[in-house]
Amino acid sequence: MESITKNRQPVEALRAMVARAYGPDQVCDAGDDWLGELGDGCFNVAYRIRLRSGAQAVLKIAPPPDVEVMTYERDAMATELEALRLIQEHTSIPVPAVDFADRSRELCDADYFFMTYVDADNLHSLQDTLAPSETDAYGEALGAVTRELNGIPGSAFGPLAGPGDSTWVEELLADGERRGVDLRHDDASIRALVTSHADTLDEVTDPRFVEWDLWPGNCMVRDGRIVAILDHERAFYGDPLMEFGFAGSESSAYGDSTAFVRGYGHRPFTPAERTRRRLYNLHLALVQIIETTYRGHTDSGQYDWACERLRETVALLDG
Repeated sequence: MESITKNRQPVEALRAMVARAYGPDQVCDAGDDWLGELGDGCFNVAYRIRLRSGAQAVLKIAPPPDVEVMTYERDAMATELEALRLIQEHTSIPVPAVDFADRSRELCDADYFFMTYVDADNLHSLQDTLAPSETDAYGEALGAVTRELNGIPGSAFGPLAGPGDSTWVEELLADGERRGVDLRHDDASIRALVTSHADTLDEVTDPRFVEWDLWPGNCMVRDGRIVAILDHERAFYGDPLMEFGFAGSESSAYGDSTAFVRGYGHRPFTPAERTRRRLYNLHLALVQIIETTYRGHTDSGQYDWACERLRETVALLDG
């Protein structure tokens, strides 16, 4: 997907990055077919790199410093690196290994890192070819993976690297106001709606690792198994109920969450949990609306779709 946050670099810079990470002897000759952009991502640019040894790697580069990103996306690459460390140290969940990371800004104008290439299929790209039983099996597997991720404890709510912060809706509204984003709703009414249900958030006292963006598009599969999960730059410490897999429990527009919830092993939601999930769907819709401006999307499809999700969620919370 196209986005102005994708920080594409000239071939000479890419070759220098490969040399710094793996050594000059691993840089392929200029005429070789050693480089290709991976187009599925929506935020960072990512390249598939072939080394002279024949091994493959993925290079991810953070957005250009002169492109404004949403508040929660600032320093997202550092968040992803910390998330990968936590997942590798505290779970059995497969993720790519980080080969090299560089935050010096010497070879390009942003942070970048190399990780191992995962030779597998993107689950989202397979969905139209799967039998219902296969779809359910993957949904259950994603639920189990998410539950294991949520087992990582945090010391405070908010970014993985701290400091703790719990102003997630206010932060998003401020982002939207700064760029004049039309939410098709009055900001004050959204603030009032969140405040009126804030007591349900008080139940959450134990911050846990939340992947948040774990959907089929960030899941790699092979031979019926999940072999890697990708794109961890949106992880934070919060309420596990914020995980994307639960979104469909309060809005069918996000898919059927039945298999995910079964795989996760979550008991039936209490009334307070259902309200919290609706608040989290409100948060998700706000992100999906506001990011279209920050990423320079010219197609209004996502914007219109997300505005409708916000309308539905506001109606549920009002009701």
